[in-house]
Amino acid sequence: MTSVETRYDALIAELREAAQPGGTAPEAMAAYLDKVRLSAPTVTDADVEALKAAGLSEDEIFEQTVATAVGAGLERLDAGLAAL
Repeated sequence: MTSVETRYDALIAELREAAQPGGTAPEAMAAYLDKVRLSAPTVTDADVEALKAAGLSEDEIFEQTVATAVGAGLERLDAGLAAL
């Protein structure tokens, strides 16, 4: 596998570090985070409301959502660069 270098490598490294959630996601978020990771456009307000009804805070939902979405994006970036 050949590594492709870009002028954005330092920024991407910072993003990887910043996207790490502060611990493990609550089990109640597992299905939701899989949906974010695999099919983000299908996430609905009802999904978020269900998490809030399960006792999760908006901040926790937001942080886990962003970390998961960024992680998925970086995985796709890595796959694309590896294909070059």
